[in-house]
Amino acid sequence: MPEYATLNVSKQDRLATVTIDNGRVNAIDTALSRDLESAFLDLGGDGTVGGVVLAGKPHCFCAGLDVKMLATSDKQGLRDFFSAYLSALQTMVRFDKPLVAAVTGYAPAGGTIIALTADYRVMGRGSKHTLGMNEFNMSLQIPRMMGDIFAYYLGEPAAWANVQNARMYDSEASLALGLVNESVEVEEVIERAEAHCRKLMQVHYPVFKRTKHYLRRGLLAVVDHEVEEMVDTIEEDFDDPVFQQMTKMFLASLK
Repeated sequence: MPEYATLNVSKQDRLATVTIDNGRVNAIDTALSRDLESAFLDLGGDGTVGGVVLAGKPHCFCAGLDVKMLATSDKQGLRDFFSAYLSALQTMVRFDKPLVAAVTGYAPAGGTIIALTADYRVMGRGSKHTLGMNEFNMSLQIPRMMGDIFAYYLGEPAAWANVQNARMYDSEASLALGLVNESVEVEEVIERAEAHCRKLMQVHYPVFKRTKHYLRRGLLAVVDHEVEEMVDTIEEDFDDPVFQQMTKMFLASLK
C-alpha cells in the first residue's frame, strides 16, 4: 500500500486501518490534510479494500487545526492549508465504502469534523476525551464547510447554540447528542470500530453505496462547493487584526 508521512495505513482481510500519526497531538496541518485526501482516494480505488477504520493515537484522536501553523503561515500558506483541508473533507464525505471512526481520545473542532465524515463513530470514555466546536473561545472563524457538517448532525439551531457556548462533550454526552454512535472503554474502541466496519462490509457493496448516498444526500450537499471559492471567503479573515492577535496570543501561550 502507498506510504504517507502523517498516516499509518495497514490492511487485514479487506479491512484497512488508517491511523493518524502527525506529531504529539495529531494536529491538522497541510501535510496531514493532503495525506488524508490521497489516502481515501487510494483506498476508494483499491478493489482489495472493503472498508476503513480511521483512528488516532491513544487518548488523542486529533487535536483540531494546527493553530501554531495558522499563526506563522503567510497568506499563500494559509490558502494552501484550507484548500487541502476542505478537499480532504470532501473526499472523506464522498468515500463510498464503509468508514468507521475510532475516536480514541481528544478531538476538538477540526478533529470533530474529521470524525463526522465517517458513517459511524465509536468513542472512548475519558474526562479529556471530548468532541465539540470551541473556536469562539479564541474568536476564530469556523469555515462554512465545517459549520455545515456540524449542523448536518445537530440541526442548525442546536449547532449554533453549541458553537456560541463552545461546548465540549465527553463520550456519553456525545452519544446522547448524536455526535457518536457508541461510547466504550478506550481499550475497546478499535475492536468495536473494526467489528462494526466488518458488519457493514458484509452488505452487498452496490446496495451499501447507493443507500449511503440516499441517506447522506444532505451531508453530500454541504460539501458540494468549489473549494477555492470557499478559500477566497476564508482569506478575508487573514488580514483581520483580531484573527492575527488571537493566533499570536495562542502561540504565546504555548511558550
